[in-house]
Amino acid sequence: MIKCIAIDDEPLALRQLAGFIEKTPFLHLEASFESAIEAKKYLYNHAVDLIFLDIQMPGLTGMDLVKSMEVRPEVIFITAYKDYAVEGFRVDALDYILKPIDFETFQQAANKANAYFDLLKAQPEKLNASAEHLFIKSEYKIVRIKINDILYIEAMREYVRIYLENAKPVMSLLSMKNIEQRLPTDRFMRVHRSFIVNLEKISTIERNRIAFDKKLIPVSDQYKESFQKYIDENFLF
Repeated sequence: MIKCIAIDDEPLALRQLAGFIEKTPFLHLEASFESAIEAKKYLYNHAVDLIFLDIQMPGLTGMDLVKSMEVRPEVIFITAYKDYAVEGFRVDALDYILKPIDFETFQQAANKANAYFDLLKAQPEKLNASAEHLFIKSEYKIVRIKINDILYIEAMREYVRIYLENAKPVMSLLSMKNIEQRLPTDRFMRVHRSFIVNLEKISTIERNRIAFDKKLIPVSDQYKESFQKYIDENFLF
């Protein structure tokens, strides 16, 4: 059961939202609020899995509430304003629904949340050498990525961009440390603070730079020793 709360300053919209939650078997409505400030007080003492919330609210907006939380539940925004979609992606929301909503639209978002929590339960804490895929949150979707399709990963401020063979790169709000811990160490190596490479996909090395097509990835001094050790162990004289 997914524990959730609903937040909307419009009483009718809040009642509708609460009704949709109560009609969904895998959701449990812990509380509902017409104020993000009151919700913040509640969340200080109560843990929930998921928040359904409006964005434009007086006193404290839904977006500001999410940004202010140190321990952040998953979020589904429900708003009349499409202008916040990019910002919603930046705070790693599970979904972004435009008002007015119907039960079918709500169910699609709720099912996405349910699938995400199921994946969290099934996902091992750390992948081993036999792992075949990762599940990544990207642009309001959960994307399945085959481990062997990854060429390299690049840090881009608060995001990472995962470059794949024969597919477009995937962006996700992850730290390099987080994704590095999830990758099998016999196949992937950090070679720079901004780059992790798939060792099995390396074809050319030029002056301490790894070539992936036209992209040249530098090997920094911090990681040069471990990378050189890998090269020496696989070098034929």
